[in-house]
Amino acid sequence: MKKIFIINGGQTFAHSGGLFNNTVTNWTADTLRELGHEVRITNINNPYTPAEEAENYKWADVIIYHTPIWWFQVPNGLKKYIDEVFTAGHNNGIYANDGRSRKNPDINYGTGGLMQGKHYMVTSSWNAPQTAFTLAGEFFDEHSEDEGVLFGFHKMNQFIGLTKLEGFHFHDLEKNCTAARLQAYHQDYVAHLKNNSLTL
Repeated sequence: MKKIFIINGGQTFAHSGGLFNNTVTNWTADTLRELGHEVRITNINNPYTPAEEAENYKWADVIIYHTPIWWFQVPNGLKKYIDEVFTAGHNNGIYANDGRSRKNPDINYGTGGLMQGKHYMVTSSWNAPQTAFTLAGEFFDEHSEDEGVLFGFHKMNQFIGLTKLEGFHFHDLEKNCTAARLQAYHQDYVAHLKNNSLTL
């Protein structure tokens, strides 16, 4: 049994109600509990205390982020959450420093994390279709979600010492979100959790 901390970054803002990420969070929690894991969940829309959230990071063996992509970034509420929680975790189990020494400041940047041995996974949800990432001449220039928009997010987690697990990306959720597609995504995502991501 592992300790899994799920962060629901599906922010409620303007026309977005965060409903899909609520659904994905439920899929994740139900599947992991069925597999015997212990689960904690934070929804960034609810009041939180950064120090208590830092304790959740320290408690967990795996952190799972669920985030929509807004204007090619994570939502501002999730970014604010990370800024506050990581600050609370400075020299408190999340990271110590940037890893460099004053004797040789040109090397070892990004090695001051304190979460080595722990893992993380990201799911992201998009209006963009999957072909926008894979077809020549389409918008993302054949860069994957992880190589492009989420590159900095992955580096952030590497900075604090976490090791990446294979994520899952949900596409075309506004113009083409049919019941059949949601059902297929549910099946594929649960299979992903069971068979691929949590090889712990």
